Amino acid sequence: MLMLIAVALAAVTLPLAGGRLRELASLRLRGSWMLGVSLVTQVIVLTVIPGPKTWWRLGAYLASYGLALMFLLKNRSLHGFKVLALGAALNLLVIGANAGVMPASAEAVDRAGLAPTDSGTFENSAVLDHPRLAFLGDVMAVPEGWPLANVFSIGDLLLGFGVFLAVHGGADSRLTRRRPA
Repeated sequence: MLMLIAVALAAVTLPLAGGRLRELASLRLRGSWMLGVSLVTQVIVLTVIPGPKTWWRLGAYLASYGLALMFLLKNRSLHGFKVLALGAALNLLVIGANAGVMPASAEAVDRAGLAPTDSGTFENSAVLDHPRLAFLGDVMAVPEGWPLANVFSIGDLLLGFGVFLAVHGGADSRLTRRRPA
């Protein structure tokens, strides 16, 4: 959700900052297959074949985050990718510390108007009884009644900001150009 907002905000602000969308086509990403495999794995684990938390499902989910983080680190010289890597690392840290689940605060879930989940299937975000590193979990919310109401983490905010910077950097926007000393 935050990624879509970040992309939309970048697209709207790009012309104002002198960015050129066609520049994004010439962006050379290293190891892009890693990001593709990571995203496909998450879709399969969470939606295509949902089910109970098993060792293989947990392993595949954590490995998908690790693969995405490797992709981001491989491209860290590009604008925004260090911020993206930091956001992904924080999310991976808290998810790993909580056996594959991003802990959500009950208050944030309530503010977003979401129903607490207890479906018995593997969930990527859930209210946990005793979460580890809870402050890095989904503790913030877009309130119920707003478009895209949901919960999100500090890592998610960094990912969104990183996407914004990456789009502006890739499009050679004035926001990301280095100024002469």
